Amino acid sequence: MTTQYKELTQNLSGNLAQLHKTQPDVMKGFGDMVKAAMAPGALDTKTKELIALAVGVASRCDGCIGFHSRALARLGATTEEVHEALAVAMFMGGGPATMYAANAVAAFNEFSAATATAAA
Repeated sequence: MTTQYKELTQNLSGNLAQLHKTQPDVMKGFGDMVKAAMAPGALDTKTKELIALAVGVASRCDGCIGFHSRALARLGATTEEVHEALAVAMFMGGGPATMYAANAVAAFNEFSAATATAAA
């Protein structure tokens, strides 16, 4: 089965919107943490997204793979940068992370193609 990451992230976003309505304080707190963690500092945002993708792969989180692949495509990450981050995830997570790294390749390719089409 092939995951369609654009569809997955859209579905998750809709479900998260429901949590924003019923759990506004928790979701605001999470959103604030995301903004603070991903803000440029000693590391730029793209580097932080590469780290987040690698952690998502090692954690076997399809949603994380989708959202961070989308962000990386939008930030102009190269295939080489993404694959290098995935290599670190595979090293840290072994065989299962390697399978999720393959999913991350598909997700990044899907979002990169969509980003290129939108830019054209």
